[in-house]
Amino acid sequence: MADPKGWEPDPQHPRRRPPWIKVKAPSGAEYEKVHELMRSKTLHTVCEEAQCPNIGECWGRGTATFLMMGDTCTRSCGFCDIKTGRPSPLDWAEPNRIADSVRAMGLRHVVITSVNRDERADGGAPIFAMVIKRIRQLQPGCSIEVLIPDFKGNEVALKIVMDAQPEILNHNVETVPRLF
Repeated sequence: MADPKGWEPDPQHPRRRPPWIKVKAPSGAEYEKVHELMRSKTLHTVCEEAQCPNIGECWGRGTATFLMMGDTCTRSCGFCDIKTGRPSPLDWAEPNRIADSVRAMGLRHVVITSVNRDERADGGAPIFAMVIKRIRQLQPGCSIEVLIPDFKGNEVALKIVMDAQPEILNHNVETVPRLF
C-alpha cells in the first residue's frame, strides 16, 4: 500500500483515486501458495466468499481468514456478499483441514469465522470448539481468534466455544436482527 502522507490532488493530472486506495491484482508466489492450499484442502475464506478487495494483499503475505461451516449463510444481510440459502450439512472433517492449513502456513495467529447456521440448534458451536482444539494440537503456540455467530442467544452454544478457550472471542454479527 502506498504512503498517503504527502499526497495531494494535482489539478493538472487528475486521478480517480489516491494511490493508497488502488488495489493491485492478486498475484505472486505467496498468493498462489495460499490459493493452492485453500483449494487442495477444500476450504473457504472470507477473503473469497465476501469478495474482499484486499485478498491479494493478505494472501500475498501468507494470511487468510478462514470461513467455517460452508460457503452458504442462513441469513440474508444486505451488507454482506456471502451467498445465502440452504447450506450443505456440516463437514466434521473441516476442523482437521483448517488446522493442517494453519500448520502448513506456519501461522502464529489465526482468525476463524463462519457463516450463520440458524438451522442448527447449537449454531455450529461444537465445530468451533473442535477447530480450536485441533489447532492447539497441530500448531502449539498459535493464538486463536474466533468470530462467532450470535447462536440465536443460545448460552449453551456460547459456553461450548468459551470452554475451548480461544485467546480472542469476537462476535461477527454487526447489525440488528431486523436487518438479517
